[in-house]
Amino acid sequence: MRTAYSVETVRAAERELMARLPEGALMQRAAAGLAAACADVLGRVYGSRVVLLVGSGDNGGDALYAGARLARRGAGVSAVLLAPERAHAGGLAALRRAGGRVAGAAGAEELIEGADLVLDGIIGIGGTGGLRPDAVPLAEAAERSRAVVVAVDLPSGVDAGTGEVRGRALRADLTVTFGTHKPGLLVDPAREYAGAVRLVDIGLSLPARPELEALQHADVARLLPVPAAESDKYRRGVVGVAAGSGRYPGAAVLAVAGALRGGAGAVRYVGPAGQAVIARFPETLVSDRGPKHAGRVQAWVVGPGAGDDAATVAEVLAADVPVLIDADGLRLAEASAVRARRAPTLLTPHAGEAAALLGVEREEVEEGRLGAVRELAGRYGAAVLLKGSTTLVAGAGGEGPVRVNPTGTSWLATAGSGDVLSGLAGSLLAAGLPTVDAGSAAAYLHGLAGRFAADGAPARAQDVAEAIAGAWRSVVRG
Repeated sequence: MRTAYSVETVRAAERELMARLPEGALMQRAAAGLAAACADVLGRVYGSRVVLLVGSGDNGGDALYAGARLARRGAGVSAVLLAPERAHAGGLAALRRAGGRVAGAAGAEELIEGADLVLDGIIGIGGTGGLRPDAVPLAEAAERSRAVVVAVDLPSGVDAGTGEVRGRALRADLTVTFGTHKPGLLVDPAREYAGAVRLVDIGLSLPARPELEALQHADVARLLPVPAAESDKYRRGVVGVAAGSGRYPGAAVLAVAGALRGGAGAVRYVGPAGQAVIARFPETLVSDRGPKHAGRVQAWVVGPGAGDDAATVAEVLAADVPVLIDADGLRLAEASAVRARRAPTLLTPHAGEAAALLGVEREEVEEGRLGAVRELAGRYGAAVLLKGSTTLVAGAGGEGPVRVNPTGTSWLATAGSGDVLSGLAGSLLAAGLPTVDAGSAAAYLHGLAGRFAADGAPARAQDVAEAIAGAWRSVVRG
């Protein structure tokens, strides 16, 4: 599992470690890891051209010391100082002793465009807002050059704590981060600027509970249900799907497709699309008498393609079992009814639906996904899976670590993909997983299935559903 910690937590851990180390030792550790990563990228250090973009903070000092190490190995290293009077004195002296030079502002863009590697040490983790105007031309020169851009700790101009990008930021090919991941490296839109991320251990002692968690194969494998020898279809869990309408029967079919592949022993379908469901999945238990008369279930999925069927949504919310609310269900569910529920609830909005629930513009959610998912979870007293380029899962009330899903592909942005995800997550709920585990495991499998189904080409939602079994096997086998 990868974890990320807040800026305040990282700074506290750094202060505690620096108090026990000789002066400058922590920065030297970071610089050594940074220089090693740069050397790996360059392949041949001797004779390469390296440009350091140096701000006034510790990131600038890291860049200068790393530049000195590269210069001692034969690289031609030039430092562009954005605040010369506040540049790290020790790092600057080390660079000069190693044969590096300081370049003036005049000609800096031309120097950058001829570089093999540009090291971004402009702004550290405490920076807010975008790049200052004097740094923007340097960022633009780096991005149009053929150089590999390596960010020190995080790309300059992104918010380390939230993943927001308020203004111009420098886009990196590789980010070398120290001690732990920062939230901005895992959450869009900032994640898009980070490129590949390499973590350098510098010996920080961090709390047991992080701010963010990103599951990996082994973590998901531990969560997935496995039938015991004495299991039958009812012991494995039964998931109810209340979805679809005369206008959107396909939503019901796709939600059932996801549910059938999610580990529960049986799927009960309730709604007007029963014939379409049975035609595609004859193993489904179909009823047209409403949720109360469908038979026993261990969890409900309600809302995909439901149209204006508020009565069914209300009936499902009254059930004393876990409920997943998606799509039209999010619009039809009474907020007070969601908050009043005693059984676990999982909301699965995309950014537009989340914006409607919060009463803000969609752009505000997309630019501040971490804050939005926590606010929704707090406001509704329910777990929330916020779908999108970075899918996030927050626990009820917004407390505890937020799960960040690392799998997926842009080809998942296709009609019906979310219906498959809802059915899959609902099935995991019925199999007994808590809401956050069910949501994050489903998102992981769904994203992996999307990759398998697409394989570099467009894929339909049905293709994604069919690829879930392969994704499940891949996770379990490691």
